[in-house]
Amino acid sequence: MLKQTIGLKQFQKLSPQQIQLMKLLQIPTATLEQRIQEELEANPALDEGEEANDEAKDSEEDFNNEINEAEEDPENEVERDDEYELDDYLTEYIEDDPSSYKLNANNYSADDEDKTVPIAVEDTFHEYLEQQLGMLKLADERVELVAQQIIGSIDDDGYLRREPEAIKDDLVFSQNVETTVEEINALLKLIQRFDPPGIGSRNLQECLELQLRNRLETATDLCDEEDRSIRIAIRIISEYFDEFSKKHYQKLQRQLSITEAQLKACIEEVLKLNPKPASGYRSSNTRSSQYIVPDFTIVNRDGELDLSLNSRNAPDLRINEHYKDMLKSYKASRKDPRSNKQQKEAVLFIKQKIDSAKWFIDAIRQRQQTMYKTMYSIMQYQLDFFRTGDQKNLRPMILKDIADITGLDISTVSRVANSKFVQTEFGTKRLKDFFSESLQTSSGEEVSTLEVKKILTEIIQAENKRKPFSDEKLKNILCEKKYNIARRTVAKYREQLNIPVARLRKEL
Repeated sequence: MLKQTIGLKQFQKLSPQQIQLMKLLQIPTATLEQRIQEELEANPALDEGEEANDEAKDSEEDFNNEINEAEEDPENEVERDDEYELDDYLTEYIEDDPSSYKLNANNYSADDEDKTVPIAVEDTFHEYLEQQLGMLKLADERVELVAQQIIGSIDDDGYLRREPEAIKDDLVFSQNVETTVEEINALLKLIQRFDPPGIGSRNLQECLELQLRNRLETATDLCDEEDRSIRIAIRIISEYFDEFSKKHYQKLQRQLSITEAQLKACIEEVLKLNPKPASGYRSSNTRSSQYIVPDFTIVNRDGELDLSLNSRNAPDLRINEHYKDMLKSYKASRKDPRSNKQQKEAVLFIKQKIDSAKWFIDAIRQRQQTMYKTMYSIMQYQLDFFRTGDQKNLRPMILKDIADITGLDISTVSRVANSKFVQTEFGTKRLKDFFSESLQTSSGEEVSTLEVKKILTEIIQAENKRKPFSDEKLKNILCEKKYNIARRTVAKYREQLNIPVARLRKEL
Protein backbone atom coordinates (compact mmCIF):
# COMPACT_ATOMS: atom_id res chain seq x y z
CA MET A 1 0.00 0.00 0.00
CA LEU A 2 1.38 3.37 -1.03
CA LYS A 3 1.02 6.48 1.08
CA GLN A 4 2.57 9.92 1.27
CA THR A 5 3.96 11.46 4.43
CA ILE A 6 5.62 14.76 5.22
CA GLY A 7 8.78 14.55 7.29
CA LEU A 8 11.34 17.02 8.58
CA LYS A 9 14.96 16.06 8.93
CA GLN A 10 18.27 17.88 9.26
CA PHE A 11 21.45 16.95 7.44
CA GLN A 12 24.73 18.59 6.55
CA LYS A 13 25.58 19.31 2.93
CA LEU A 14 28.91 20.68 1.75
CA SER A 15 28.88 23.45 -0.79
CA PRO A 16 31.18 23.29 -3.85
CA GLN A 17 33.27 26.07 -2.29
CA GLN A 18 33.81 24.06 0.92
CA ILE A 19 34.81 20.99 -1.09
CA GLN A 20 37.24 23.09 -3.12
CA LEU A 21 38.79 24.51 0.07
CA MET A 22 39.24 21.06 1.60
CA LYS A 23 40.99 19.80 -1.52
CA LEU A 24 43.27 22.85 -1.66
CA LEU A 25 44.07 22.53 2.04
CA GLN A 26 45.17 18.93 1.67
CA ILE A 27 47.62 19.27 -1.22
CA PRO A 28 51.29 20.23 -0.62
CA THR A 29 52.99 23.31 -2.04
CA ALA A 30 54.47 21.55 -5.06
CA THR A 31 51.03 20.30 -6.12
CA LEU A 32 49.36 23.64 -5.35
CA GLU A 33 51.39 25.34 -8.06
CA GLN A 34 50.15 22.84 -10.62
CA ARG A 35 46.56 23.25 -9.37
CA ILE A 36 46.77 27.04 -9.82
CA GLN A 37 48.09 26.54 -13.36
CA GLU A 38 45.10 24.35 -14.17
CA GLU A 39 42.69 26.95 -12.81
CA LEU A 40 44.40 29.74 -14.74
CA GLU A 41 44.07 27.77 -17.97
CA ALA A 42 40.46 26.72 -17.30
CA ASN A 43 39.16 30.12 -16.17
CA PRO A 44 40.15 33.14 -18.30
CA ALA A 45 38.56 35.48 -15.73
CA LEU A 46 41.35 34.56 -13.30
CA ASP A 47 44.62 36.37 -13.75
CA GLU A 48 47.99 36.60 -12.08
CA GLY A 49 49.46 39.70 -10.55
CA GLU A 50 48.60 41.99 -7.71
CA GLU A 51 46.23 44.88 -8.23
CA ALA A 52 47.32 48.36 -7.27
CA ASN A 53 45.96 48.95 -3.78
CA ASP A 54 44.45 52.38 -4.48
CA GLU A 55 42.78 51.21 -7.65
CA ALA A 56 41.50 48.06 -5.96
CA LYS A 57 39.95 50.02 -3.09
CA ASP A 58 38.28 52.55 -5.42
CA SER A 59 36.84 50.03 -7.86
CA GLU A 60 35.92 47.10 -5.58
CA GLU A 61 32.59 48.53 -4.45
CA ASP A 62 31.60 49.68 -7.95
CA PHE A 63 32.53 46.32 -9.39
CA ASN A 64 30.42 44.39 -6.87
CA ASN A 65 27.47 46.72 -7.52
CA GLU A 66 27.76 46.13 -11.26
CA ILE A 67 27.68 42.37 -10.78
CA ASN A 68 24.66 42.60 -8.48
CA GLU A 69 22.81 44.87 -10.91
CA ALA A 70 23.54 42.54 -13.80
CA GLU A 71 22.28 39.63 -11.70
CA GLU A 72 19.10 41.39 -10.55
CA ASP A 73 18.15 42.72 -13.98
CA PRO A 74 14.97 40.84 -14.98
CA GLU A 75 16.03 41.02 -18.59
CA ASN A 76 18.89 38.69 -17.73
CA GLU A 77 16.58 35.81 -16.86
CA VAL A 78 17.43 33.22 -19.52
CA GLU A 79 17.16 29.47 -19.67
CA ARG A 80 20.15 27.85 -17.89
CA ASP A 81 19.90 24.70 -19.99
CA ASP A 82 20.55 26.52 -23.28
CA GLU A 83 23.75 25.65 -25.08
CA TYR A 84 25.87 28.75 -25.47
CA GLU A 85 27.93 28.95 -28.63
CA LEU A 86 30.71 31.19 -27.31
CA ASP A 87 33.69 29.68 -29.11
CA ASP A 88 33.97 32.56 -31.56
CA TYR A 89 33.69 35.05 -28.73
CA LEU A 90 36.35 33.45 -26.61
CA THR A 91 38.68 33.00 -29.59
CA GLU A 92 38.31 36.64 -30.51
CA TYR A 93 38.86 37.64 -26.88
CA ILE A 94 42.09 35.66 -26.55
CA GLU A 95 43.44 36.77 -29.94
CA ASP A 96 42.72 40.45 -29.25
CA ASP A 97 44.53 40.37 -25.93
CA PRO A 98 46.72 37.28 -25.47
CA SER A 99 48.17 38.76 -22.26
CA SER A 100 44.79 38.76 -20.51
CA TYR A 101 45.91 35.72 -18.54
CA LYS A 102 49.19 33.87 -18.26
CA LEU A 103 50.03 30.21 -18.55
CA ASN A 104 53.17 30.45 -16.41
CA ALA A 105 52.92 31.16 -12.70
CA ASN A 106 55.45 33.50 -11.14
CA ASN A 107 54.93 32.47 -7.56
CA TYR A 108 58.58 32.24 -6.54
CA SER A 109 60.33 34.43 -4.06
CA ALA A 110 62.96 36.94 -5.08
CA ASP A 111 65.71 34.56 -3.94
CA ASP A 112 64.59 31.81 -6.29
CA GLU A 113 66.22 31.53 -9.69
CA ASP A 114 64.66 30.09 -12.80
CA LYS A 115 67.24 27.50 -13.74
CA THR A 116 66.94 25.06 -16.61
CA VAL A 117 68.64 21.76 -15.86
CA PRO A 118 70.06 20.12 -19.00
CA ILE A 119 69.03 16.50 -19.41
CA ALA A 120 71.85 14.15 -20.32
CA VAL A 121 71.15 11.77 -23.19
CA GLU A 122 71.83 8.25 -21.96
CA ASP A 123 71.05 4.74 -23.08
CA THR A 124 68.42 2.98 -21.06
CA PHE A 125 69.24 -0.16 -19.13
CA HIS A 126 67.50 -2.41 -21.65
CA GLU A 127 69.26 -0.70 -24.58
CA TYR A 128 72.56 -1.40 -22.81
CA LEU A 129 71.66 -5.11 -22.66
CA GLU A 130 70.58 -5.14 -26.32
CA GLN A 131 73.95 -3.66 -27.31
CA GLN A 132 75.66 -6.59 -25.61
CA LEU A 133 73.22 -8.97 -27.30
CA GLY A 134 74.34 -7.60 -30.69
CA MET A 135 77.86 -8.82 -29.95
CA LEU A 136 76.72 -12.45 -29.76
CA LYS A 137 76.66 -14.68 -32.83
CA LEU A 138 73.15 -16.06 -32.68
CA ALA A 139 71.82 -18.73 -35.03
CA ASP A 140 69.13 -16.68 -36.79
CA GLU A 141 66.67 -13.82 -36.45
CA ARG A 142 64.15 -15.99 -34.59
CA VAL A 143 66.65 -16.73 -31.80
CA GLU A 144 67.42 -13.01 -31.58
CA LEU A 145 63.71 -12.23 -31.13
CA VAL A 146 63.54 -14.75 -28.27
CA ALA A 147 66.58 -13.19 -26.60
CA GLN A 148 65.10 -9.70 -26.99
CA GLN A 149 61.86 -10.89 -25.38
CA ILE A 150 63.85 -12.22 -22.40
CA ILE A 151 65.69 -8.89 -22.06
CA GLY A 152 62.42 -6.98 -22.28
CA SER A 153 61.00 -9.11 -19.45
CA ILE A 154 63.81 -8.13 -17.06
CA ASP A 155 62.54 -5.54 -14.56
CA ASP A 156 64.22 -2.30 -13.46
CA ASP A 157 66.04 -4.06 -10.60
CA GLY A 158 67.69 -6.49 -13.02
CA TYR A 159 65.60 -9.53 -12.08
CA LEU A 160 63.68 -11.85 -14.41
CA ARG A 161 60.51 -12.55 -12.44
CA ARG A 162 58.54 -13.89 -15.41
CA GLU A 163 58.35 -17.64 -15.84
CA PRO A 164 59.77 -19.26 -19.04
CA GLU A 165 56.31 -20.62 -19.90
CA ALA A 166 54.87 -17.09 -19.78
CA ILE A 167 57.69 -15.76 -21.99
CA LYS A 168 57.01 -18.59 -24.43
CA ASP A 169 53.31 -17.64 -24.60
CA ASP A 170 54.20 -13.94 -25.04
CA LEU A 171 56.34 -14.78 -28.06
CA VAL A 172 53.57 -16.80 -29.67
CA PHE A 173 50.88 -14.11 -29.22
CA SER A 174 52.95 -10.97 -29.84
CA GLN A 175 55.70 -12.10 -32.26
CA ASN A 176 54.19 -15.30 -33.69
CA VAL A 177 57.45 -17.04 -32.78
CA GLU A 178 57.57 -20.66 -31.64
CA THR A 179 60.15 -21.62 -28.98
CA THR A 180 60.70 -24.01 -26.09
CA VAL A 181 61.38 -23.60 -22.38
CA GLU A 182 64.78 -25.27 -22.89
CA GLU A 183 65.78 -22.71 -25.53
CA ILE A 184 64.66 -19.83 -23.28
CA ASN A 185 66.71 -21.18 -20.36
CA ALA A 186 69.77 -21.63 -22.60
CA LEU A 187 69.55 -18.04 -23.87
CA LEU A 188 68.98 -16.81 -20.31
CA LYS A 189 72.29 -18.38 -19.25
CA LEU A 190 74.02 -16.34 -21.97
CA ILE A 191 72.26 -13.14 -20.89
CA GLN A 192 73.23 -13.78 -17.26
CA ARG A 193 76.86 -13.38 -18.33
CA PHE A 194 76.19 -9.83 -19.49
CA ASP A 195 77.28 -6.75 -17.61
CA PRO A 196 76.32 -5.92 -14.87
CA PRO A 197 76.94 -9.22 -13.06
CA GLY A 198 73.83 -10.81 -11.63
CA ILE A 199 71.55 -9.63 -14.41
CA GLY A 200 68.60 -11.86 -15.30
CA SER A 201 68.53 -13.59 -11.90
CA ARG A 202 65.28 -15.21 -10.80
CA ASN A 203 65.80 -14.48 -7.09
CA LEU A 204 68.27 -12.96 -4.64
CA GLN A 205 70.08 -16.23 -4.04
CA GLU A 206 70.83 -16.68 -7.75
CA CYS A 207 71.80 -12.99 -8.04
CA LEU A 208 74.44 -13.25 -5.31
CA GLU A 209 75.77 -16.55 -6.60
CA LEU A 210 76.15 -15.19 -10.15
CA GLN A 211 78.08 -12.17 -8.90
CA LEU A 212 80.42 -14.30 -6.79
CA ARG A 213 81.14 -16.68 -9.69
CA ASN A 214 81.74 -13.69 -12.00
CA ARG A 215 84.19 -12.22 -9.52
CA LEU A 216 86.00 -15.55 -9.25
CA GLU A 217 86.28 -15.84 -13.06
CA THR A 218 87.19 -12.26 -13.98
CA ALA A 219 89.33 -11.06 -11.05
CA THR A 220 93.02 -11.54 -11.75
CA ASP A 221 94.50 -9.99 -8.60
CA LEU A 222 92.99 -12.30 -5.99
CA CYS A 223 95.26 -13.69 -3.31
CA ASP A 224 94.83 -17.23 -2.03
CA GLU A 225 92.90 -16.09 1.02
CA GLU A 226 90.42 -14.05 -1.07
CA ASP A 227 90.01 -16.89 -3.56
CA ARG A 228 89.23 -19.31 -0.70
CA SER A 229 86.75 -16.87 0.88
CA ILE A 230 84.86 -16.41 -2.41
CA ARG A 231 84.67 -20.17 -2.99
CA ILE A 232 83.31 -20.75 0.50
CA ALA A 233 80.87 -17.85 0.02
CA ILE A 234 79.60 -19.48 -3.19
CA ARG A 235 78.97 -22.70 -1.30
CA ILE A 236 77.21 -20.84 1.52
CA ILE A 237 74.88 -19.02 -0.90
CA SER A 238 74.14 -22.08 -3.03
CA GLU A 239 73.76 -24.70 -0.27
CA TYR A 240 73.10 -22.87 3.01
CA PHE A 241 71.29 -19.69 1.94
CA ASP A 242 68.46 -20.15 4.47
CA GLU A 243 70.88 -20.52 7.40
CA PHE A 244 72.90 -17.55 6.11
CA SER A 245 69.86 -15.25 5.78
CA LYS A 246 68.79 -16.15 9.33
CA LYS A 247 72.33 -15.61 10.65
CA HIS A 248 72.79 -19.09 12.08
CA TYR A 249 76.55 -18.55 12.13
CA GLN A 250 77.47 -21.33 14.51
CA LYS A 251 75.59 -23.86 12.40
CA LEU A 252 77.43 -22.64 9.28
CA GLN A 253 80.78 -23.02 11.02
CA ARG A 254 79.97 -26.62 11.96
CA GLN A 255 78.63 -27.55 8.51
CA LEU A 256 81.56 -26.03 6.60
CA SER A 257 84.26 -26.78 9.19
CA ILE A 258 85.58 -23.22 9.11
CA THR A 259 86.66 -20.79 11.80
CA GLU A 260 84.85 -17.64 12.85
CA ALA A 261 87.47 -15.49 11.10
CA GLN A 262 86.98 -17.38 7.83
CA LEU A 263 83.20 -17.04 8.06
CA LYS A 264 83.56 -13.32 8.71
CA ALA A 265 85.73 -12.98 5.59
CA CYS A 266 83.06 -14.79 3.54
CA ILE A 267 80.34 -12.50 4.87
CA GLU A 268 82.42 -9.46 3.93
CA GLU A 269 82.67 -10.77 0.36
CA VAL A 270 78.88 -11.14 0.19
CA LEU A 271 78.34 -7.64 1.57
CA LYS A 272 80.32 -6.22 -1.36
CA LEU A 273 77.69 -7.53 -3.81
CA ASN A 274 74.78 -5.56 -5.27
CA PRO A 275 71.34 -7.05 -4.49
CA LYS A 276 69.84 -4.91 -7.30
CA PRO A 277 72.29 -5.31 -10.20
CA ALA A 278 70.51 -2.81 -12.49
CA SER A 279 70.39 0.00 -9.95
CA GLY A 280 73.60 1.60 -11.22
CA TYR A 281 72.54 1.53 -14.87
CA ARG A 282 69.24 3.38 -14.74
CA SER A 283 69.02 6.38 -17.01
CA SER A 284 68.65 9.72 -15.28
CA ASN A 285 65.60 10.36 -17.49
CA THR A 286 63.72 7.44 -15.97
CA ARG A 287 64.96 7.82 -12.45
CA SER A 288 62.20 9.26 -10.28
CA SER A 289 63.57 12.16 -8.29
CA GLN A 290 61.41 13.49 -5.51
CA TYR A 291 62.20 16.91 -4.16
CA ILE A 292 60.71 18.19 -0.92
CA VAL A 293 59.35 21.72 -1.11
CA PRO A 294 58.87 23.02 2.47
CA ASP A 295 55.52 24.66 3.10
CA PHE A 296 56.79 26.64 6.11
CA THR A 297 60.08 28.10 7.27
CA ILE A 298 61.04 28.69 10.91
CA VAL A 299 64.03 30.90 11.65
CA ASN A 300 65.50 31.41 15.12
CA ARG A 301 66.33 35.10 15.56
CA ASP A 302 68.13 35.44 18.91
CA GLY A 303 65.72 33.10 20.67
CA GLU A 304 62.61 34.42 18.91
CA LEU A 305 61.10 32.05 16.39
CA ASP A 306 59.95 33.59 13.12
CA LEU A 307 57.40 31.57 11.12
CA SER A 308 56.83 32.30 7.45
CA LEU A 309 54.73 30.66 4.75
CA ASN A 310 56.41 29.58 1.54
CA SER A 311 55.87 32.27 -1.10
CA ARG A 312 54.52 29.61 -3.45
CA ASN A 313 51.60 29.21 -1.02
CA ALA A 314 50.68 32.87 -1.48
CA PRO A 315 50.36 33.56 -5.22
CA ASP A 316 49.08 36.93 -6.46
CA LEU A 317 45.75 36.26 -8.14
CA ARG A 318 43.11 38.73 -9.28
CA ILE A 319 40.05 39.14 -11.51
CA ASN A 320 40.94 39.82 -15.13
CA GLU A 321 40.48 43.52 -15.99
CA HIS A 322 39.00 42.74 -19.42
CA TYR A 323 36.16 40.79 -17.85
CA LYS A 324 35.42 43.71 -15.55
CA ASP A 325 35.31 46.02 -18.57
CA MET A 326 32.88 43.68 -20.32
CA LEU A 327 30.42 43.97 -17.44
CA LYS A 328 30.80 47.74 -17.40
CA SER A 329 30.15 47.97 -21.13
CA TYR A 330 27.05 45.81 -20.74
CA LYS A 331 25.75 48.10 -17.99
CA ALA A 332 26.04 51.07 -20.36
CA SER A 333 24.27 49.32 -23.22
CA ARG A 334 21.70 47.14 -21.49
CA LYS A 335 18.88 49.63 -22.12
CA ASP A 336 19.71 49.71 -25.81
CA PRO A 337 16.80 48.12 -27.74
CA ARG A 338 19.34 46.40 -29.97
CA SER A 339 20.53 44.38 -26.96
CA ASN A 340 19.79 40.75 -27.80
CA LYS A 341 19.47 37.49 -25.96
CA GLN A 342 22.90 36.25 -27.04
CA GLN A 343 24.56 39.24 -25.40
CA LYS A 344 22.71 38.58 -22.14
CA GLU A 345 23.79 34.94 -22.22
CA ALA A 346 27.39 36.04 -22.73
CA VAL A 347 27.11 38.30 -19.67
CA LEU A 348 25.83 35.42 -17.55
CA PHE A 349 28.76 33.33 -18.75
CA ILE A 350 31.14 36.13 -17.79
CA LYS A 351 29.54 36.42 -14.34
CA GLN A 352 29.86 32.65 -13.82
CA LYS A 353 33.58 32.79 -14.62
CA ILE A 354 34.12 35.82 -12.38
CA ASP A 355 32.29 34.12 -9.47
CA SER A 356 34.40 31.00 -9.95
CA ALA A 357 37.57 33.14 -9.94
CA LYS A 358 36.49 34.92 -6.75
CA TRP A 359 35.74 31.60 -5.03
CA PHE A 360 39.17 30.27 -6.00
CA ILE A 361 40.97 33.41 -4.78
CA ASP A 362 39.05 33.27 -1.48
CA ALA A 363 39.87 29.56 -1.11
CA ILE A 364 43.60 30.24 -1.64
CA ARG A 365 43.49 33.07 0.90
CA GLN A 366 41.65 30.93 3.44
CA ARG A 367 44.14 28.11 2.83
CA GLN A 368 47.01 30.45 3.69
CA GLN A 369 45.31 31.63 6.88
CA THR A 370 44.41 28.10 8.05
CA MET A 371 47.87 26.71 7.34
CA TYR A 372 49.64 29.59 9.10
CA LYS A 373 47.32 29.39 12.10
CA THR A 374 47.82 25.64 12.47
CA MET A 375 51.60 25.74 12.03
CA TYR A 376 51.93 28.64 14.48
CA SER A 377 50.06 26.61 17.11
CA ILE A 378 52.32 23.60 16.48
CA MET A 379 55.39 25.82 16.78
CA GLN A 380 54.22 27.26 20.10
CA TYR A 381 53.30 23.81 21.40
CA GLN A 382 56.71 22.36 20.48
CA LEU A 383 58.69 25.51 21.33
CA ASP A 384 61.51 23.66 23.12
CA PHE A 385 62.15 21.42 20.12
CA PHE A 386 62.28 24.27 17.58
CA ARG A 387 64.77 26.12 19.78
CA THR A 388 67.07 23.18 20.48
CA GLY A 389 66.41 20.61 17.75
CA ASP A 390 66.57 17.82 20.34
CA GLN A 391 63.93 15.20 19.61
CA LYS A 392 63.76 14.38 23.30
CA ASN A 393 62.16 17.80 23.84
CA LEU A 394 59.12 16.92 21.74
CA ARG A 395 55.96 17.02 23.85
CA PRO A 396 53.15 14.50 23.42
CA MET A 397 50.75 16.07 20.92
CA ILE A 398 47.69 14.77 19.12
CA LEU A 399 45.43 16.38 16.53
CA LYS A 400 42.86 17.29 19.16
CA ASP A 401 45.41 19.42 21.06
CA ILE A 402 45.98 21.65 18.04
CA ALA A 403 42.28 21.64 17.15
CA ASP A 404 41.42 22.93 20.63
CA ILE A 405 44.02 25.73 20.38
CA THR A 406 43.09 26.88 16.87
CA GLY A 407 39.35 26.31 17.12
CA LEU A 408 39.49 24.28 13.92
CA ASP A 409 38.02 20.86 13.34
CA ILE A 410 40.27 17.81 13.86
CA SER A 411 39.81 16.83 10.21
CA THR A 412 41.01 20.29 9.12
CA VAL A 413 44.15 19.99 11.26
CA SER A 414 44.73 16.54 9.79
CA ARG A 415 44.51 17.92 6.26
CA VAL A 416 47.03 20.64 7.08
CA ALA A 417 49.46 18.15 8.61
CA ASN A 418 49.12 15.74 5.70
CA SER A 419 52.07 15.84 3.25
CA LYS A 420 53.33 19.18 4.60
CA PHE A 421 56.94 20.00 5.56
CA VAL A 422 58.58 22.72 7.64
CA GLN A 423 62.14 23.89 7.12
CA THR A 424 64.12 24.52 10.31
CA GLU A 425 67.77 25.09 11.09
CA PHE A 426 67.89 21.43 12.12
CA GLY A 427 66.60 20.14 8.80
CA THR A 428 63.32 19.78 6.94
CA LYS A 429 60.72 17.96 9.03
CA ARG A 430 57.38 16.39 8.22
CA LEU A 431 54.50 17.91 10.19
CA LYS A 432 53.15 14.45 10.97
CA ASP A 433 56.34 13.66 12.86
CA PHE A 434 55.46 16.22 15.55
CA PHE A 435 52.33 14.30 16.53
CA SER A 436 52.73 11.42 18.96
CA GLU A 437 51.02 9.65 21.82
CA SER A 438 52.12 10.02 25.43
CA LEU A 439 53.85 7.54 27.75
CA GLN A 440 53.92 7.87 31.52
CA THR A 441 57.20 7.59 33.44
CA SER A 442 57.57 6.10 36.90
CA SER A 443 57.40 9.63 38.35
CA GLY A 444 54.02 10.24 36.70
CA GLU A 445 55.38 12.59 34.05
CA GLU A 446 54.04 12.24 30.51
CA VAL A 447 56.62 12.00 27.73
CA SER A 448 56.28 11.62 23.98
CA THR A 449 56.60 8.19 22.42
CA LEU A 450 59.05 9.83 19.99
CA GLU A 451 61.39 10.40 22.91
CA VAL A 452 61.15 6.72 23.89
CA LYS A 453 61.86 5.65 20.28
CA LYS A 454 64.88 7.96 20.19
CA ILE A 455 66.31 6.42 23.39
CA LEU A 456 65.51 2.91 22.12
CA THR A 457 67.46 3.63 18.92
CA GLU A 458 70.44 4.92 20.92
CA ILE A 459 70.46 1.80 23.13
CA ILE A 460 70.43 -0.52 20.11
CA GLN A 461 73.16 1.45 18.34
CA ALA A 462 75.40 1.20 21.41
CA GLU A 463 74.82 -2.52 22.04
CA ASN A 464 77.43 -5.22 21.54
CA LYS A 465 76.61 -6.60 18.10
CA ARG A 466 78.08 -9.97 19.03
CA LYS A 467 75.43 -10.24 21.75
CA PRO A 468 72.55 -7.89 20.84
CA PHE A 469 69.84 -7.12 23.38
CA SER A 470 66.59 -9.05 23.26
CA ASP A 471 63.26 -7.22 23.55
CA GLU A 472 63.03 -8.28 27.20
CA LYS A 473 66.47 -6.82 27.91
CA LEU A 474 65.55 -3.59 26.09
CA LYS A 475 62.43 -3.36 28.23
CA ASN A 476 64.47 -3.73 31.41
CA ILE A 477 66.93 -1.01 30.31
CA LEU A 478 64.07 1.39 29.54
CA CYS A 479 62.47 0.62 32.90
CA GLU A 480 65.79 1.46 34.59
CA LYS A 481 65.59 4.82 32.80
CA LYS A 482 62.17 5.36 34.47
CA TYR A 483 60.07 4.56 31.39
CA ASN A 484 57.18 2.23 32.23
CA ILE A 485 56.88 0.09 29.13
CA ALA A 486 55.89 -3.48 28.28
CA ARG A 487 57.92 -5.91 26.20
CA ARG A 488 55.28 -6.04 23.44
CA THR A 489 55.40 -2.22 23.26
CA VAL A 490 59.18 -2.39 22.83
CA ALA A 491 58.68 -4.87 19.99
CA LYS A 492 56.08 -2.57 18.38
CA TYR A 493 58.38 0.48 18.55
CA ARG A 494 61.30 -1.57 17.23
CA GLU A 495 59.25 -2.69 14.23
CA GLN A 496 58.09 0.89 13.58
CA LEU A 497 61.76 1.92 13.52
CA ASN A 498 62.52 -0.90 11.03
CA ILE A 499 64.99 -2.50 13.46
CA PRO A 500 65.21 -6.31 13.16
CA VAL A 501 65.10 -8.74 16.07
CA ALA A 502 68.22 -9.47 18.13
CA ARG A 503 69.17 -12.60 16.15
CA LEU A 504 69.25 -10.66 12.87
CA ARG A 505 71.28 -7.82 14.41
CA LYS A 506 74.04 -10.20 15.40
CA GLU A 507 77.46 -9.67 13.81
CA LEU A 508 80.72 -11.60 14.03
